[in-house]
Amino acid sequence: MKGGAGKVTRVKVGQTADRTATGGLSSPIAVLVIHGPNLNLLGEREPEVYGRTRLADIDKELKQLGRELEMKVETFQSNSEGGIVDRIQNARGKCDVLLINPGGYTHTSVAIRDAIAAVNIPVIEVHLSNVYRREPFRHHSTIADIAHGRIMGFGAESYSLALRAARSIAKESRRRSG
Repeated sequence: MKGGAGKVTRVKVGQTADRTATGGLSSPIAVLVIHGPNLNLLGEREPEVYGRTRLADIDKELKQLGRELEMKVETFQSNSEGGIVDRIQNARGKCDVLLINPGGYTHTSVAIRDAIAAVNIPVIEVHLSNVYRREPFRHHSTIADIAHGRIMGFGAESYSLALRAARSIAKESRRRSG
């Protein structure tokens, strides 16, 4: 890996080079991925809507892609609104970007919205299905207006697309603050 002023720095697998001099990242981007209720049943529950990919496979692929993109990816799933709120609050100051698929809480949870607003972390809302091609009650999101963006309708690939977007968001944020 080439460093600043013609200097070459070798980096072992699993390490991140300090590239502040070249405008790069000095530490891995930390991304928290939160999966909401019923996502633990992916691959079994309504595969015609959500696909056959299991949540464990999505998490494994996200962590692998994160390593390739020099990002630290942590995943969390809960069927409990309070558990999700607690995890969002615990991410404050420790996370660069939050990816969240609130599941059924997308349409109803003011508590999750308030937690997201309180932590001041850029958020990408993720959905496996295109919610606008489904029942009308699914068209409303309590977090859409405070999310940096929304990615939906690409099945399990929605998460990978969101992770790539998270990298761009975090790099830009670090560039502005550094």
